[in-house]
Amino acid sequence: MQDNATEVTAAGIARLAGVGRAAVSNWRRRHGDFPKPVGGTETSPSFALGEVEAWLRKQGKLAEVPLRERVWQQLAGHPEGPVTALVHAGCVLLLIRERPTVWLEMSAGSDERLAARLPAELEQVIVPRFGATRGRRVHSDRAADGTAAVNTSADAQSATSVDTPAGVNALPGVRTPAVNGVPAVHTPTGPELLPSVPLLRGVAELAAESGARQAFEFLLGRQLDANPRQYTLTPAELALLMADLAGGARTVLDPACGTGALLRAVDTRPDQALYAQDSAPDLAALTALRLALHGRATVRGAVGDSLRDDAYPDLRADAVLCHPPFNERNWGHDELAYDPRWEYGFPARTESELAWVQHALARLTDGGTAVLLMPPAAASRRSGRRIRADLLRRGALRAVVALPVGAAPPYNIPLHLWVLRRPDKAPAQPEVLLADTGQFAGEGRGGPDWQAVRDTVLDAWRGFERGGRLDERPGLARSVPVIELLDDDVDLAPARHLPPPAAAGGVEQLAEVRERLGRTLRLTTDLAPLPAVLGRPARWPLTTVGELARGGALVMRTGGNGGHARVPVLTDHDVLAGTAPSGTLPESDEEAVLTEPGDIVVPVLGGGSTARVIDDATAGAALGRNLVLLRPDPTALDPWFLAGFLRGTANNRQASSYASTATRLDVRRLQLPRLPLDEQLRYGGRFRALDEFERTLRHAGRLGEQLVRGLYDGLTDGTVAPE
Repeated sequence: MQDNATEVTAAGIARLAGVGRAAVSNWRRRHGDFPKPVGGTETSPSFALGEVEAWLRKQGKLAEVPLRERVWQQLAGHPEGPVTALVHAGCVLLLIRERPTVWLEMSAGSDERLAARLPAELEQVIVPRFGATRGRRVHSDRAADGTAAVNTSADAQSATSVDTPAGVNALPGVRTPAVNGVPAVHTPTGPELLPSVPLLRGVAELAAESGARQAFEFLLGRQLDANPRQYTLTPAELALLMADLAGGARTVLDPACGTGALLRAVDTRPDQALYAQDSAPDLAALTALRLALHGRATVRGAVGDSLRDDAYPDLRADAVLCHPPFNERNWGHDELAYDPRWEYGFPARTESELAWVQHALARLTDGGTAVLLMPPAAASRRSGRRIRADLLRRGALRAVVALPVGAAPPYNIPLHLWVLRRPDKAPAQPEVLLADTGQFAGEGRGGPDWQAVRDTVLDAWRGFERGGRLDERPGLARSVPVIELLDDDVDLAPARHLPPPAAAGGVEQLAEVRERLGRTLRLTTDLAPLPAVLGRPARWPLTTVGELARGGALVMRTGGNGGHARVPVLTDHDVLAGTAPSGTLPESDEEAVLTEPGDIVVPVLGGGSTARVIDDATAGAALGRNLVLLRPDPTALDPWFLAGFLRGTANNRQASSYASTATRLDVRRLQLPRLPLDEQLRYGGRFRALDEFERTLRHAGRLGEQLVRGLYDGLTDGTVAPE
């Protein structure tokens, strides 16, 4: 591989060496032989990967760069930008999966020979998998900012399109509509591929280790995580819920596909067809490749704004899943005034979400289901009341579900799910399901209780589907007659139509909380530390965490960027608050760091002096971002002794670095005394007792807050008498 052609930033160097960025800055200042920048800017320089790797190895800070890390650094430092590199990688991974012997034969030659031969072979895979367009092809150039620019010149549009071969990935008995716009994936040319060849060889090695799909998911996950502000992601748990609400479908459309999370959540089969469209060329291409590598369903992807330039005007899908852009004023109001999709009324300029709702209904077959993620304002804004009323009268709107705060971006508001069905010849249903899952919001940044949300919503929806109505479930769900909603406001917000549950579970539960609080306060008194005994200032010989790690007395790991959706994640907030694992990581095939009993977890942001010893209840959780895990050798270090000394205020102050808005802890610089194991156990026992006292105090605080809130709610809603 041509490593010197790949550049790596300071953050990439930190990831390679398993340290914080502050350590990389220190190396640059302290070591005159540290590699010089070869690119980037003065404030964010980049370095040659090969030179960095050699320097780290010389300093004993690196044994071997893992293949996954090497490939990622090559992708991130690609001269045409990481998105172009990722698209090229996806095309080759598809070739490797579909025609592995062809790749093996081609890759044996030189880079130039491989780049020259690849386009013809890729064409044999890309056209059957993604279909062809009506007389148009797209060629990708790179804009000045590194994003994909779409070339729709006369030459490009006059290029001959190749129809999908008969019988290749087609649905038996179903006509698959052609893409009526710019295709999401085109076959790159030899000159376009040549700079990517070293990367593609590494990607092939990665696919041989973990599989083509897993390799692409790993690289895509890293790209999304490295650029969080560029992408609006739909959490995997929410995508699964939306797919389940839509039910089994043979053809599924996402007209604003983003990174493809919704279509990826569909339980795909070879007889299915997935249609994706997005106005961003890079997202459309990545989604199409992601879906093609994910399963054997027919995949059609297109570039373009679905409202202004619909790529599938002839499509009638069984299901539509959509996370549309919110609050857009420039959605095409002026030029689309007479569009036939507005069956339920012409949306106001401020009602872009209702335009997406009607677009979804227009692309459904009779009886098909659409599930859209909506902002809560769409349920009550006066400018949309006439369209909401018509959706209700004609039976198109079947359910509105209020999600907990933190379910999806923007995380500070409780978004809604709208479930719609294109009316067929059956009479309109007289009732609509309203559900509110706000009570399942998680504490802090942990996210909602997705299992409770999923069980509540699907149970209510299936019960409503069976009988056309649902008996009231206080505070959670009920079916409401349409006639009750057709007032002057046509307000569909579930909270306004659902009676609240009894305050804190009723007076009986408040009495139980009060009793538990009393027991906890008594326990706190019993656990209070004994009066401190005056001691002499310590003159111990000191060591650092970094020295202990180099000597093998402990293993040091950093929090991951991906994992599996069903593994609980220990977040920095959980460590600081002393609560159970409550977070999530982007779903990927990257191996998560799992905690074990006796591990010490330390947050690196925020400037606090906190270290948490993992117990049996927390073991098995994945390590979240901004956390460092220390796994001591029990024959050399007592975990409670280690955690206790790491919490010293002076210790944290000397190991911290300061930026304009944040404090970062360099865990390797934290100090502790060199003491024999029996002396460590003495200190460790005292530190453990302090930890138990601290946890009991926190529990008492939470019980007190629960009791106070329950009494306020009970007094204000009449379920608790003032006496």
